[in-house]
Amino acid sequence: MDTTRPGRVSVIGSGQCDATQYETARRVGELAARAGYEIVCGGLGGVMTAVCQGAREAGGHTIGILPGDDVRAANPYVDVPVATGLGIARNVLVVKNGDAVIAVAGGAGTLSEIGVALKLGRPVAALGCFGGIEGVRAVSSPEEALVFVASHLKK
Repeated sequence: MDTTRPGRVSVIGSGQCDATQYETARRVGELAARAGYEIVCGGLGGVMTAVCQGAREAGGHTIGILPGDDVRAANPYVDVPVATGLGIARNVLVVKNGDAVIAVAGGAGTLSEIGVALKLGRPVAALGCFGGIEGVRAVSSPEEALVFVASHLKK
């Protein structure tokens, strides 16, 4: 990790989530921001909105890698929206731009991002999803996820 810039954590998860998943993702964003990490995500709704909200409320910085061409599609908590026009292929960029990955509730898109993260050698923590995949660390709380990230990034 380049120690001249803040570390980045890619937070991945569903574009739609329930209230418990939303709060979990919001807390991940809050803790990551307080630890000095920037948040990278897909920039849209659900888990992505929640993590950005938590990070922004804690004074953090958020980057949204969007699937479409319009930066205005980003959720209101994204500081830097990046329009790609790549559709789901933007998932690679979401993961590539983080030093570690935290997954919070997701489906096939999240699974694709986990696969890319593992191929790129990124440490992956999973909250409530995909913890049985080899190379993915199942964690039970946002706090545990951030401890895992910190142990791999050595800020």
